[in-house]
Amino acid sequence: MLNSKMNILFTSSGRRLSLLQQFKKMFIQYGINGNIITADLRLTAPTAFISDKHYIVPRVTDPNYMTRLKEICRNEKIDIIIPLIDTELMVLSENQKGFEEIGVKLLVSSKELNEMAGDKIKTYQFFQERNISTPKVFTEDEINNKQYQFPLLIKPLDGSSSVGVTKINNEKELLFFKDYIPNAMIQEFVSGTEYTVDVMLDFNGNIRTVVPRLRIETRAGEVSKGVTKKDDDIIAAVQRVVNLLPGPVGCITLQCFKKNDGEITFIEINPRFGGGIPLSIEAGANFPLWVLQMCSGENFTEGDYSWRENLTMLRYDDAIFTESIQHDL
Repeated sequence: MLNSKMNILFTSSGRRLSLLQQFKKMFIQYGINGNIITADLRLTAPTAFISDKHYIVPRVTDPNYMTRLKEICRNEKIDIIIPLIDTELMVLSENQKGFEEIGVKLLVSSKELNEMAGDKIKTYQFFQERNISTPKVFTEDEINNKQYQFPLLIKPLDGSSSVGVTKINNEKELLFFKDYIPNAMIQEFVSGTEYTVDVMLDFNGNIRTVVPRLRIETRAGEVSKGVTKKDDDIIAAVQRVVNLLPGPVGCITLQCFKKNDGEITFIEINPRFGGGIPLSIEAGANFPLWVLQMCSGENFTEGDYSWRENLTMLRYDDAIFTESIQHDL
């Protein structure tokens, strides 16, 4: 049974209109009396114009950030906070107890998982130590002794949204980009079919579903064209990885390649709603409803893999037009 009244706070809501609209749809469909509240750095966040109320907040690195979030939670009687960018995950997981004391749940995985997922070397070590296939990361000595073959891939240790991810084809490019990209990590370049996989888990780590999405095209690190695939090998491999994670909660998004020989190799873990989640939801994996069920105290006792295969998403730009914003010139 769903709670009849629920208020949700989405932090760093930015441009995630489609996800918020799906939650609003669930409120209407199930007769839930509640509000969708958003918080962001900017008044001009597009989600501000579809939420029931929007708050301006300081940067997550600001010492007053947590205090401000708690004020919003008290003012709006928030039941659950759903963060939407990587930079918030660690600090929220560290402050989970403080929110629980005021009756607010966090759709956030454990501190240990967020710390590991936020550092690509630690992610690599996690995979290596558990015999999970992953591209080799080269040490400084291996690079200096040229114990590698081109092409390589270079990216920031703590990067996100594919910023700074660069394919390296020769020595000249390697010498330049390893100094140009901050906190550079150099790894084996993997070819094959790339997938983003959405997983839903309850507060006890029980898996509700696994949805592989074949990445057809990306833009600014976010999938712009994709298609759902019921690949049993990928689903089984992802289930194994997720069951080894420390304290996973809510939506966990993993990235992997299915190589030409069928081997599945993992490259990244993101413990939050990914940008391509609207495709999984549209295919029938009802992530918003499952969040509401979790918030109402339900656990997932069985999986749901009834979502549609071969549903394709082709994203495009839309716009909001308003005269309600006062700009300082």
